[in-house]
Amino acid sequence: EASEQTRPDALTEAINRVLKNSSLATLVTIIDRQESIGAKMLVEEHGACTGTLGEADLDRAVQKYSSYFLASRAEAVTYWGREFASDLESALKTRVLCERIEPEPRLIVCGAGHVGAALARLGRLTGYRTVLIDDRADFVTRARFPDEAIELVVADSWTDALGRVLGSGRNLSVAVVTRGHNEDEECMRAVVQSRPDYVGLIGSRRRTNIVLERLRETGVDEDLLKEVRAPIGLDIGAVSPEEVALAIMAEVVATRRAAAGVSLSAWRRSVELRDDE
Repeated sequence: EASEQTRPDALTEAINRVLKNSSLATLVTIIDRQESIGAKMLVEEHGACTGTLGEADLDRAVQKYSSYFLASRAEAVTYWGREFASDLESALKTRVLCERIEPEPRLIVCGAGHVGAALARLGRLTGYRTVLIDDRADFVTRARFPDEAIELVVADSWTDALGRVLGSGRNLSVAVVTRGHNEDEECMRAVVQSRPDYVGLIGSRRRTNIVLERLRETGVDEDLLKEVRAPIGLDIGAVSPEEVALAIMAEVVATRRAAAGVSLSAWRRSVELRDDE
């Protein structure tokens, strides 16, 4: 009987498990070699492997290198064997494709006012599975949001509504853009416990400090509060709701891609200056 590592459907099952569990993995495929072209192996974030590249030493080298690939946050990269297994002769003429396997990015927007509405639409446009929540039923109707890909949730209780949609924090971004301190506080209390990759709170420094201090006084862990982006978004001088949504979405994407969120032209000039020194 075929083993778990060799059954034809084992790789598919492993990928589905990673996605279902909101986990993370690297799918490695040989794309250039004298033999075993197309061989695949899935390396999960904690090291578990499914499949084989046809050689135990190569499998071990790829398994070890997978963590570096995942840390880069790249979607897909090709590597020559000499980049990760220079002491393995058979790897020197081997080229592999590493692909990031993870759940699709999710965006939860708390508050369907002008900014929240614009952010939900922009999140959907940029490829995020988007959920928009508000405690005012007439703010989350299909008349306002005809795009059925945006999930609309009426919150009789912010805590209960968020409890139903948060799930794992992996690949999850949450923007709290409600209309008041009390709503902000209730949302934040539910959100920070799920440890999303990104959580932002709209408002002035005074308003956000009030909310964070209330959470601190009721025992919310300081390490969780330090992860909150408040005020929310990148500094682009945003004024209109659409501009504010753009500033927020830019910070969400920069966080997901581990980018600095700085001007590319300024970055280029700094690189050129260093090269000239």
